[in-house]
Amino acid sequence: MARIQEYILIYPELIISTAICSTMAAAIAGLILMYLIHKRKPKVYLLDFSCYQPPNSCRLPMSMFLENVLLDGTDPDSIAFQVKILEKSGFSEETCIPPSLTCLPIRKSLSFALEEVTTVMFSAVSNLFEKHNINPRAVDILISNSSLFCPTPSLSTLIINKFRMRSNIKNFNLSGMGCSAGLIAVSLAKDLLRVHSNSLALIVSTETLVLNWYKGKVPSMLLTNCLFRMGGAAMLMSSRKKDKGRAKYELQHLVRTNKAQDDQSHACVFQDMDPEHKQGISISKDILHVAGDALKANIGALGPMVLPISEQIRYGISILIRKIWSQRRRKTRIPNFKKAFEHFCIHAGGRAVIQGIERNLELRKEDVEASKMTLYRFGNTSSSSLWYELSYIEAKGKMKKGDRVWQIAFGSGFKCNSAVWKCVAKVGAERENVWRDIIHSYPVEIPN
Repeated sequence: MARIQEYILIYPELIISTAICSTMAAAIAGLILMYLIHKRKPKVYLLDFSCYQPPNSCRLPMSMFLENVLLDGTDPDSIAFQVKILEKSGFSEETCIPPSLTCLPIRKSLSFALEEVTTVMFSAVSNLFEKHNINPRAVDILISNSSLFCPTPSLSTLIINKFRMRSNIKNFNLSGMGCSAGLIAVSLAKDLLRVHSNSLALIVSTETLVLNWYKGKVPSMLLTNCLFRMGGAAMLMSSRKKDKGRAKYELQHLVRTNKAQDDQSHACVFQDMDPEHKQGISISKDILHVAGDALKANIGALGPMVLPISEQIRYGISILIRKIWSQRRRKTRIPNFKKAFEHFCIHAGGRAVIQGIERNLELRKEDVEASKMTLYRFGNTSSSSLWYELSYIEAKGKMKKGDRVWQIAFGSGFKCNSAVWKCVAKVGAERENVWRDIIHSYPVEIPN
């Protein structure tokens, strides 16, 4: 023992050097291991997607909306409130609703809801399969999502039955997840594709309106009639090596933020019964504040993954200066996300949501063009709205190989989810694009 103590006293530098070398070796080994694990993960690609285009017979111009609610015996105050909201909604006269909601009286039933959802889903999936000559039996994973309509058998089972898919397909149906469910489905598909490598996944995102059209008097519930419109999309994702050459996009990052632990966030969008026992979806006036908090947390996690180091340093310095000098009124520098992305797809949840993100992230008018035009032409189609926006960018010929696109979605709970895609192919204006026949007239000036 004495000799050991003497050795330590005589050679402290050797002991310290050995400890430092051991630590460095462990750190290097850890980094190498992380690199190898990351490298072994199969890349996940988006082969293509297809959006549903409702027929012109489903259009809901303001004049038709007003006539229908008047003849349906809606309360005058409720009519006045909805008209006021629609005038400020940023909608065109082209947004669509299911045929049963244009009837007098309005018809709400399970059969009409099934007719709506199957029409949208089957059309989007058929277009996608035909476009790429995909055999439905080649699909290994199927994920469907509809927040408010969850029949038995499930929506994914309806798709399997319609297209005669394999008996061993892995199918999932997501419900109650709000407008951000589309990216939650992408997240689930990503994880499954990495576990079950060399697989093909189909995602179908939609929302039904028939059973959720509100005929009561509560303003917070009447908002859903003014915001949501008919739509849906189908996406084909792959982890198969052979699909790398024909894929459009590669999934680079996906960040999910859930604020349900906060009571205000949890109650922001809520399905409930009004005093007259009529069911509806209540949207709180706090939704913009709640969405802002969720977005802040989400970009706090996403920023270090995508922003250049120089931009992260500037952002960190601005926060440090604000704290050291206690300049609480001094505005914290907003990171320049235009240095990380060429394109932005902000969930078309409403005009105020898009404008709020445009202002807070200091985006340009052209950065939010796809979101505003999607809201104008198609309305809020819930979880599928991001894909109508990406279709718009493609139809405009703006997507170039190597470009990065940021999809931002919000949903009940309250949730904010982000997906980052990198374009890996030459993308042109395709014949099947939902915007192709009308893209020449966009963008349009939307009156305030």
